[in-house]
Amino acid sequence: MDYIIAVDTIKGAILRSQYRAAKLVNREMLSLYYGIGRYISINSRNNTWGSGAIKAISERLKSELPGLRGFSETNLKNMRIFYEEWHKYFGKSTSTHIDTISSAAADEIDPLQLLDKSQLKSEHDIEIFLSLDFTHHMLIVNGEKDLNKRMKYIYLSVANHWGKRFLAEQIKQNAADSYGAIPSNFATTLGNSKDMVKALTMFKDSYLLDFINTEELNIRDVEEIDERVVEKEIINNIKKFIMTFGRDFAFVGNQYHLSAYSHDFFPDLLFFNRELNCLVVVELKTGDFKTSYLAQLMTYLRILDDKVKKPHENPSIGIVLCKNADKDFVEYVIQDYAKPMGVATYRLNSEMPDRLRKALPDMEELKKLL
Repeated sequence: MDYIIAVDTIKGAILRSQYRAAKLVNREMLSLYYGIGRYISINSRNNTWGSGAIKAISERLKSELPGLRGFSETNLKNMRIFYEEWHKYFGKSTSTHIDTISSAAADEIDPLQLLDKSQLKSEHDIEIFLSLDFTHHMLIVNGEKDLNKRMKYIYLSVANHWGKRFLAEQIKQNAADSYGAIPSNFATTLGNSKDMVKALTMFKDSYLLDFINTEELNIRDVEEIDERVVEKEIINNIKKFIMTFGRDFAFVGNQYHLSAYSHDFFPDLLFFNRELNCLVVVELKTGDFKTSYLAQLMTYLRILDDKVKKPHENPSIGIVLCKNADKDFVEYVIQDYAKPMGVATYRLNSEMPDRLRKALPDMEELKKLL
């Protein structure tokens, strides 16, 4: 097959896109990649091209556009996947990057205008989709098949500035089911709807504290672990805990001293979250959830807001991190509290199912390798 026409078609699309923006902004890049993916899909899936066509096109593009990046054989195939995974949610457009070879292959698709509104309900959602870079999109497309979860990962990646490795780990852990599921009263206590959405997507309903190894601590029974042990291990692994908890958290202190009317209190962990612009207090509990934990947290939040919070900061948020909690019950009792609070659970490495634990690399072997 003579690939000259195909190369000229794609090259023309690239050059026109570069003319419209000296540097390809993300919106332009996604639109271009989607259009190229559509063109490649139609011509490669209907036997118009041979099996080595995409490789040959990539090599020819590199020779005709020296210094061109992002159009390797692998990336061209990724563009095809990007199109094929999303095309059923996109519509038609009159604009074009790709010159007409066949009317079906040549229409360029602009996601801004064409994303299915039943899936993206607002212009804000569309902007979120378009602001995520192509590499992140491909991690999501390849790692998650459910459309709603894909959209959730897109939003979480943009809102929390997730890096590629962190996103891949979240997909691997099926974190989409946890983020936004935390039982809380955020909807009624955070007046600003954007702050409420940020808070809901900031915290998960369950965390795996796999850096707390009960075997290394010589603790045979998980029930023997008290709150101070968990707190000490978190402090010793504070970077890992913050990475587990989420992005934009800064550690303020543990057993942070609060005082009001000669009464002293010492909440377990205190953070500041830059995205939420507020203090976040975390109270650790090694047993089942109790309603008294919310009253305790309410006291901490009252003092933090009155004595510690800066004038420009938002109201403090409290999280109870306990071993077990009935989500429906927590949702029921938490609504009468006036301060923003949530309840999450955690698991230790030793509590993971054997199937998952066996899949993890052996720590001693890793240490030898390092």
